[in-house]
Amino acid sequence: MPPAPVVEHFAAEVVPRPAPGRSRGLSYVGSLTPELFVPTAARPVRAKLRWLAADTQVMPHSHPWAQVAISTTGVIRLTVSHGTYIVPPSRALWIPPGVEHAVTMVEDADLRTLYFHQPRGRCGPGALGDGSHSGSAQAWRQCRVLEVSDLLRALVREMPTTPDGGPAPTQAALLRERHLSALVRDELARAAAVKLGVDLPQDKRLRHLCEAVLADPTRHDTLADWAQDTGASPRTVARLFRSELGSTFTQWRQQVILAKAVSLAAGRMPMGQIAAELGYSASAFSAMVRKSVGQPPGRFLGQQDFNGSTGSRPVA
Repeated sequence: MPPAPVVEHFAAEVVPRPAPGRSRGLSYVGSLTPELFVPTAARPVRAKLRWLAADTQVMPHSHPWAQVAISTTGVIRLTVSHGTYIVPPSRALWIPPGVEHAVTMVEDADLRTLYFHQPRGRCGPGALGDGSHSGSAQAWRQCRVLEVSDLLRALVREMPTTPDGGPAPTQAALLRERHLSALVRDELARAAAVKLGVDLPQDKRLRHLCEAVLADPTRHDTLADWAQDTGASPRTVARLFRSELGSTFTQWRQQVILAKAVSLAAGRMPMGQIAAELGYSASAFSAMVRKSVGQPPGRFLGQQDFNGSTGSRPVA
């Protein structure tokens, strides 16, 4: 059993690293008291902070409200029934109401969770109809990876994380929270969406293969090699990719590689080293990123510039 979480200042929940000598396998924790942070029309955005060690997973759960997951210090991975998302500090993930999700710490991270009140029949950061520019409401009814501006990151850090159940907040504190909330929703509504999701299948054989690729995308080079552990022929696996995921294995694996690259870049690894880790030359990797996402590698990976010898500081 994992050690019990420690609550610090009744505002930040802390899950420590495993003791020396313990296995680096996943440690599991529950969602922990979401009922103490319920968003309402009066308090439309509530914030929660948890410090979690690498290889910790928050067990699958869902909420009747919308959620944004963001870490300002480490990379996190969120998994839903149909896909998985790699979220570095330069990105955030919007999760619509009712979507079951699990959160895994790729590295030590401060997991900052924002809960959003969503009036019945409406969805998105501008769902309150108070002037926020949320764009197409339909787009917010699915998970979205969003770019995080300097302002949004600063606002998230300033949001109060004190749960319900203690002394009532002062009127001044509530007014400040409401101002911060309005700015948070406006920044989210303006944030650009980024393709960082990796679709996952329902077929158990294909799911097993996909999970193996996610764990180590460079383990094999060919679909035939990957298919050996599934009990299905390469032809059957290729057909399943087309029918369940609407893509070829090569196209799908490329999305995994892009997500892995983002995770590596969050640790300030230079492009030459990232490319080598993923089986590419620096030039071939740069061309692949541009062709896949229509952005230069530096921008897509959240870095100001890339070269083969020195790392770049991620855009804050």
